[in-house]
Amino acid sequence: MDDTSNVTYITLDGFVELQKYRYLCFVIMFMLYILIICCNFTIVCLIWIHKNLHEPMYIFIAALLLNSVLFSTNIYPKLLIDFLSEKQIISHSLCVFQAFIYYSVNGSEFLLLAAMSYDRYVSICKPLHYQTIMRKRTVSVFVVLAWTVPACKMIVSAVLNGNIKLCNFILKRLFCNNSFYKLQCLTSAALTIYGVFLLLNLTILPLLFILFSYTRILIISYRSCKSVRRKAAQTCLPHLLVLISFSCFLIYDVVIVKLESNIPATSNVIMTLQMILYHPLLNPIIYGLKMKEIYRHLKKLVFHVTSN
Repeated sequence: MDDTSNVTYITLDGFVELQKYRYLCFVIMFMLYILIICCNFTIVCLIWIHKNLHEPMYIFIAALLLNSVLFSTNIYPKLLIDFLSEKQIISHSLCVFQAFIYYSVNGSEFLLLAAMSYDRYVSICKPLHYQTIMRKRTVSVFVVLAWTVPACKMIVSAVLNGNIKLCNFILKRLFCNNSFYKLQCLTSAALTIYGVFLLLNLTILPLLFILFSYTRILIISYRSCKSVRRKAAQTCLPHLLVLISFSCFLIYDVVIVKLESNIPATSNVIMTLQMILYHPLLNPIIYGLKMKEIYRHLKKLVFHVTSN
């Protein structure tokens, strides 16, 4: 704690042998951050430019990719600063804000995946009503709610965390997430109950809805003709891959807090870096290669760039 400025600082103690590899780590992570930004924005721009991609499914994909950019921007710049700093510290308020953005984006991701599963359900199971149900206004409402609802709910958690006294000022992580609770003097019953409420509303319920939607799609597709099964496989497989990837990411984020004392520091750093790399980079790769229309425009763009 800095008494002179009345600001509480938290030491990020998750780095290993930083003095020896700081510049190498900085260069690698900086290049990966630029790669994540470029890959995600390339797909988003393609969706923005081409009118045949102005459909609900592609709008949800664009929103999901923007989430990946926000997720990375919340973590990478601070991480890059820490690589070059003598002390890896963060203020209490900034730590709470980083965790707020981190979990708001995660909640938004699940809600967007739920909206995408509903879009695929209507498209495959109720094709005659698709244009009536999935109107532009409806899609816009889904996207806005997916971004605002988690943020509004996480504000309460952020305010509660910001007012709780800390007894420990060393966080054995590279950035602020739910490990932050270990620094608090007392476990707040209200915060614990609200955390369960958030987990239920922003994770469990959307996940159950997604599983229900894809189960219905699977049943309808199995009973339908070959063309319907092919359409279901082409459009649903990328979403399922992203869902599996993100679910594994979330499980790791929850479990690591319980097991971090039993995991070697080096292994913890490697797994954490993989976690913040794979998910934001995997999304544009999956959608860029597996979604037929996006892949077609992406191939044209690559051909145009290489030919010039």
